[in-house]
Amino acid sequence: MAHLQRTLSLGSVVLFGIAYMTPIIVLGTFGILADTTGGLVPAAYVAASLAMLFTALSYARMAAAFPVAGSAYSYVRKAINPKLGFLAGWAVLLDYLFLPMAIWLIGAAYLHSAFPAVPQAVWVLAFIGVTTVINVVGLRLAKNINGVLMVVQFLVLIAFVGLCVHYVLGDASKPLWSLEPFLKDGMQLPLIMSGAAIACYSFLGFDAVSTLTEETREPRKTIPRAILLITLIGGLIFIATSYFVQLAHPSVEFQSTDSAAYEIARNIGGDVFVSIFLIGLIVGQFTSGLSAQASASRLLFAMGRDGVLPQSVFGRLSERFGTPVGSIVLCGGVALLALRMDVTTSTSFINFGAFLAFTLVNLSVIFHYWLGGERRGLRERVQFLLFPLLGMVATLWLMVSLDHLAIILGLTWLALGVIYLGWLTGGFRRQPPELSFEEA
Repeated sequence: MAHLQRTLSLGSVVLFGIAYMTPIIVLGTFGILADTTGGLVPAAYVAASLAMLFTALSYARMAAAFPVAGSAYSYVRKAINPKLGFLAGWAVLLDYLFLPMAIWLIGAAYLHSAFPAVPQAVWVLAFIGVTTVINVVGLRLAKNINGVLMVVQFLVLIAFVGLCVHYVLGDASKPLWSLEPFLKDGMQLPLIMSGAAIACYSFLGFDAVSTLTEETREPRKTIPRAILLITLIGGLIFIATSYFVQLAHPSVEFQSTDSAAYEIARNIGGDVFVSIFLIGLIVGQFTSGLSAQASASRLLFAMGRDGVLPQSVFGRLSERFGTPVGSIVLCGGVALLALRMDVTTSTSFINFGAFLAFTLVNLSVIFHYWLGGERRGLRERVQFLLFPLLGMVATLWLMVSLDHLAIILGLTWLALGVIYLGWLTGGFRRQPPELSFEEA
């Protein structure tokens, strides 16, 4: 049997994870967060970072205990119960299936701001069409395109922050160091938490490195460390970037909150830079959408192959391209919902699934290490009970802080999962089929 070579170091895995999170998304959602928090975007990212760090600790614990692909699904299934593991996988499926929609919707909003004569729906359809074709042709082509375009968006992000600093320094009335983006008169904690609930969208994918287990040296040590470092570095990037952008544009007034960074880019860099920024952001959304659709189709294929979803539709590969065409096309079809949704609701809807999965992973640590462990000292009480409980409280708080429509849609998705699980298990009398992610 063929095996992947263990060649990836800690640095390589961390770089993969940071790239997968697509840091430039902090600019893509800045206007929405500024409007939600009343101009305290960095404060929202601080709250989100703290919540994600506790959850990342739980992911790291479970990755050390079960160094397998599948992440939340595998951890909950093995530590708690196969049926609850299915619901964790169902929550993750929400993320995977609808994430491309949100990504392409953000990109389309910015292109519509730059070219208002072209309807936003045209850009959404263009994103869906081009990305679907590339993923059908093959993942190797997708990976090669991703590698080149990822560098472009990082350079644009650095340039944007640099111009924000230059813009602030050019105004004598604006100090470069200020607590105002974090604390100011009239700030309201519920609004900050609502913003943090949306800001967590930027962190999605921090656990994606669990898929590299078979290619990583000493995965029981490297993968947990990488998960924590990715979350910490990502949080610092988001906080620092939003801080300088907030200083450069403290107002919450925008022509369009969905594409606010386009307006800010013009103010700090003029017409030339706004064009460069637009290219960088669209490149970031394109590469992120490419990866998200490929990952979603991989998950759907695994579920179809293992009998969780209809095998005739999802468990087949194209004879010509060797890719799960049916799953890829379905992801593109789901993304058509972007024609009827806004960025806030779409990102919040996705975060509902993420927060549900995060809550169950935190619970898995308690079941596996605390309830299933023999040692109950102070250290174990802190690591395996207190920290995961804090992670659960944080993610549940963020979940109830989401947009009300997103909560309704999320609960509907969860209810459908329970109904489908009942059908799949003959009225919950038998265990659901087990997914094998390593072979997907």
